[in-house]
Amino acid sequence: MTTMDEQLFTVAVFSENQVGLLNQISIIFTRRCLNIESLSVSPSSIEGIHKFIITCYSNRPMMERVVQQIEKRIDVLKAYLYTDEEIVYQEVALYKVPTRRLLDDKNVEEIIRSHNARILEITREYVVIEKTGHTEETEALFQELKKYDILQFVRSGRVAVTKDTKEHLSIYLTEQNMRKYNSL
Repeated sequence: MTTMDEQLFTVAVFSENQVGLLNQISIIFTRRCLNIESLSVSPSSIEGIHKFIITCYSNRPMMERVVQQIEKRIDVLKAYLYTDEEIVYQEVALYKVPTRRLLDDKNVEEIIRSHNARILEITREYVVIEKTGHTEETEALFQELKKYDILQFVRSGRVAVTKDTKEHLSIYLTEQNMRKYNSL
């Protein structure tokens, strides 16, 4: 449940792939009674650096403190706070429904097309449908497919890139190298 001054924030955390870092980061949210809405971790565009994408409802001052605490972790290179307006983001959802239920309804093709979804696999027992989009979009397809007795459903965490032309971490690392070079 969110209050009026809360909004969804996206935190991007850059680090080397270290054991236990996810636990350290999640504790920072837990101590502040903040619920992580989604989490995605993958290699970044910079070799050897991983990127955590974490979403959380809160207010800006609280999230700024969270980012500061995350950056204090020794294994974290840098963390950034974003609103939805500052990033391009997507999620992926998979829906498994019984094949016979889909074949019995003439509107299935229209549902899949209208949601820009695609079929990944068809067997005699089930069909797996994929939808990429924002949470509201993947949820809307979920609601329509409910009448077909969904066998399984999963939605990924958010993946996001900034609207800036460069990766913020690249700029930060360049500045760090320049400081090092100038101090010699």
